[in-house]
Amino acid sequence: MQTAFYILGIVAIIATALPLLRYDAWWIRILDFPRLQILVLGAAALAGILAFGRPFEMTGIVIIFLMAAVVAYQAYMMFPYTPFARKQVDQSEDASPENTVAILFANVLMTNRNAAGLLGQIRDIRPDVVLLAETDEWWAGAVAELEDELPHSVLQPQDNTYGLLLYSRLELIDTEVKFLVQDDVPSIHGKLRLPSGRLVEFRCLHPRPPVPTEEDSSSPRDAEILIVGKENRDTNLPFVVFGDLNDVAWSRTNYLFQNISGLLDPRIGRGFYHTFHATLPLIKFPLDHLFHSNHFRLVDFRCLERFGSDHLPVYIKLSLEHDAKDAQEEPEPSEGDVTEAEEAVAFAKEPAHVRNA
Repeated sequence: MQTAFYILGIVAIIATALPLLRYDAWWIRILDFPRLQILVLGAAALAGILAFGRPFEMTGIVIIFLMAAVVAYQAYMMFPYTPFARKQVDQSEDASPENTVAILFANVLMTNRNAAGLLGQIRDIRPDVVLLAETDEWWAGAVAELEDELPHSVLQPQDNTYGLLLYSRLELIDTEVKFLVQDDVPSIHGKLRLPSGRLVEFRCLHPRPPVPTEEDSSSPRDAEILIVGKENRDTNLPFVVFGDLNDVAWSRTNYLFQNISGLLDPRIGRGFYHTFHATLPLIKFPLDHLFHSNHFRLVDFRCLERFGSDHLPVYIKLSLEHDAKDAQEEPEPSEGDVTEAEEAVAFAKEPAHVRNA
C-alpha cells in the first residue's frame, strides 16, 4: 500500500516539475492543463504516506515536503480562478443597451451534427455576436439561418477542424481573415460598431493545440496568442479577444499573454468555468476564453448547455463604461516578459524544419 502512495507522489512531483521548464514540447506543455488533477493526486499521495508510509524516516520526510510543495504550488497557480480571489473585472451596475455587447462562442466539434441544439440556444439567448469554431462547409450550411438575425458575417469554413464562422447583429468594419503563424489556421480580425456608435476592436482565435495528433510543440499556439496580445497595446480602442485558445487559464502562456496585452480575464475571482470536456467528468479544463481591455465591465458570464460537442458554449455580455478604465488596473509586462514574448514569436515564425532541428 505504501509503495503505491510513493509512486503516486513521484508522479505528481514530476508532473509539477516538468512544466517549470521553458521547453515547448507537447508532452511538457500538456502538463499545464491538469493542475486540479495533479493537486488531487498529490493530496491523495500525501494523505496516504502520512497514514500508511514511514513519514518520519528521511525518505518519508523528503517525499512529504515535496508533496506539500506540489499541493501548494498547484493551488497557488489556480487560486486566481476561484471565488476567493479578487475579481479582475468589476461587475457592471450601470449597463446601457447602447454600449453593451453580448457574445456567444463555441467549438462545435466538426463531426457533431446537432446544429439544431446549438441554434436553439442562440435563438433563446439572442447574442449580438456568435463565433463558431471547428466549422466546415456542412456546418456553414447548417447554421446559415443565423444570417437572418445576425446579418453581418465573416465565413471561413475549413475541413481541417480550424474553420471559423462569425455572425453579428452589429456592423462589422475592416474585417479580415489572417493566417498569423500557420497557413491553415485562420483568425478573424476587425472592428464592430456598438449601437452608441463606439467602435470595438476584436480578434477571433482557434490556434492548434500542443498534442501529438495536431502539433508537437506549443510554439505556434503561443506565438499566435502573443501576436494578438501585443496588438492591444497599439490601439486606443476597446479590445476583445475570444475563441477556443486551446490553452488553460492557469498556464504560463496565459499569464504572459495577459501581461503583454494588458487585457483582463473575467474568470479571475469568479471561477474556473470549465468548457472542455463537455461530457467526461474527470477531464475538465477552461479552454475557451474571452479577454478584454479595461474599458469594459462584466454584465453576464456563463457556460451554456452541451449540444453534442466536446466543448460547452460560452456566453459573455460586456458593458462599455466611461469610468471602467480608471477603476480597473491592467496587467503590465516586465522586461523579462517582453523578451520572452518576442523570442516565442520569432521562434514560431521559423520554418518547421528549423524549429524541430
